[in-house]
Amino acid sequence: QVRLVESGGQLVQAGGSLRLSCAASGPTFSDYAVGWFRQRPGLEREFVATISWNIGTTYYADSVKGRFTISRDNAENTVYLQMNSLKSEDTAVYYCAAGRTIVSGRPNALEAWGQGTLVIVSP
Repeated sequence: QVRLVESGGQLVQAGGSLRLSCAASGPTFSDYAVGWFRQRPGLEREFVATISWNIGTTYYADSVKGRFTISRDNAENTVYLQMNSLKSEDTAVYYCAAGRTIVSGRPNALEAWGQGTLVIVSP
C-alpha cells in the first residue's frame, strides 16, 4: 500500500510561484498514476493535474493549464506540482492521490490520499 505525504504549501503573493511535493513510501510507487486535487474554501474537492506512471503523460484542469506543471521522479518516489502565476482563487488545500489508471484524463481507482498541504495566495 503506497502512502503519500504532501509538503510545500505556504502563503504566497498573487503572481508568485510555489512548488508542492508529494513524497511516497511503500512498494511499487512507479506503478501508480498520481494526481493533484484541491479543495477551495466552501467548495468540493476538484481535480488539478495528473501524471501517468510509465511515460509521464500529463493532464490538467482548464483552470490551471499553462500555469501549473506536474512532474515525477520515480527514483525519488516524489511527484511535484510547480505552480506559477498564482491567483487568489488558487487558495486551497492541495492533496495528492495515487491510482492504478487514468480514465478520461483523471486518475482512477484511487488507493491512497495524502493529508493535504495548505496554499494561501494573497491578493
